[in-house]
Amino acid sequence: QVQLVESGGGLVQPGGSLRLSCAASGFRFSRFDMNWYRQAPGNQRELVAAISSAGGSTSYADSVKGRFTISRDNAQNTVYLQMNSLKPEDTAVYYCNAIGPGRVPWGQGTQVTVSS
Repeated sequence: QVQLVESGGGLVQPGGSLRLSCAASGFRFSRFDMNWYRQAPGNQRELVAAISSAGGSTSYADSVKGRFTISRDNAQNTVYLQMNSLKPEDTAVYYCNAIGPGRVPWGQGTQVTVSS
């Protein structure tokens, strides 16, 4: 079954850290570029970070640059998002997304809430 399963979200205080994981299955993970998106209530889904299929190239939204790090482990079919110095405006549901030779449905997302 082709799927993405996000995990690692939760409630964290401002300034704290979380590490999100996205486990992929049912497709050739190493051939896909991977992205992390987020969607806050009332907002459109926005691209947060992206990583190329081999992991050699990454990019970030200006709002998270210097605080978030995307990485991947192709042996474990997993992409990660390390989030540091979290702010209340980072509160959202976070989704991973696969771009490559085939359609991969969105996962269910993982909720991140930054609040004191």
